[in-house]
Amino acid sequence: MKSNQFVYIKPKNSEAKEVFQYDMRGLHSCKILERNGSDLFVKSIAGDYFFQIDTDNDKNWELLK
Repeated sequence: MKSNQFVYIKPKNSEAKEVFQYDMRGLHSCKILERNGSDLFVKSIAGDYFFQIDTDNDKNWELLK
C-alpha cells in the first residue's frame, strides 16, 4: 500500500500568490502525485489545483521545511 506524501509550499511571486489565495484557498499543503527527477507533480490539498514544482529552483514556489 502506497502512503500519501505531502509537501508544504509558499508562493514566490504575485502570480503564484493569486493562485495560492484563490485556487488553493490559502492552504500550504499539497499531495505529491508523482516524482520525476527534481520535478514533483502535486495537487493542492483543497483539490482544485494541479501543478508541477521543480525542487531544485522553482520560479513560482518555495518548498517549506
